[in-house]
Amino acid sequence: MRNQFLELIEAAKSVVLDKEDTIRMAATCLLAKGHILIEDVPGVGKTTLVQTLGVLLGLETHRIQFTVDMLPSDLIGVEIFNSQKSSFEFKKGPLFASVIMADELNRASPRTQSALLQAMEEAAITVEGKELALPQPFLVIATQNPHQQSSTFPLPESQLDRFMMSLELHYASKSTEKKIIQGSDPREKIQKLKPVFQLDEILEAQKKASQIMISEVVADYITSLLEKSRQDTKEGLPLSTRAGLALAKASRAWAFLEGRNHVEPQDVQKVAIPVMAHRLGGRLGVHQGTKWAQRLVQETPVPI
Repeated sequence: MRNQFLELIEAAKSVVLDKEDTIRMAATCLLAKGHILIEDVPGVGKTTLVQTLGVLLGLETHRIQFTVDMLPSDLIGVEIFNSQKSSFEFKKGPLFASVIMADELNRASPRTQSALLQAMEEAAITVEGKELALPQPFLVIATQNPHQQSSTFPLPESQLDRFMMSLELHYASKSTEKKIIQGSDPREKIQKLKPVFQLDEILEAQKKASQIMISEVVADYITSLLEKSRQDTKEGLPLSTRAGLALAKASRAWAFLEGRNHVEPQDVQKVAIPVMAHRLGGRLGVHQGTKWAQRLVQETPVPI
């Protein structure tokens, strides 16, 4: 199963050029049953990344474009009256898929943003008092525009905390950008891709990743990062216990990809910045939070 994830990373690299670290982080997040927030300008490959992952995973993928006038029912679905049966029937919304690309999430109003909270936390939604399960696995990859852009609603801390990781794709290097311009349309490359997983294999890999051992030394290191963030409150919001749990889960998944049955401190370091950046940055955004997260990792002693 680990080899299949490595195969997925290699295949995705052929489509999403110059983004191996991002692809690996996305695979780690999927293994850890988390969700991803991407903050960047349009046109740097966010949609291509999501579509590529969806095809390689063999999972149903929906792209949702968020706008200011969108309602929660546009995501979840609506109850429609069936005159023939004289009863209401639930028509599922686009949230019912395994991979969701929530494009420009911070364009939507806070009311609509909040419709994702239960879905991301419990992989379920509640309609008319009935809880409906979402497909498994369930992965949300959301994009948000930089906070200084107009017509955006900053994601509240409760919403940010539901994302396991945050990433910035950045512009490609000059040489890579030249290859992209000279090459074929990425959509044509995606159409040629084939799934590398069966559904049960993904679920089994997630289960195995969750069983990777975390020693007392590594647990102390994670809690030291949390404590350090609470002492230096001038550099970002203090990290919650949920952030520590996310860091532990992501570290387990990274160790799984490295072929180990236990987490080492360097595994925590590899995933720490993506896990902490959006939580530290809050309304100031991922870019600012990344700077604080980098300093936090640098200043927290690493156990030997």
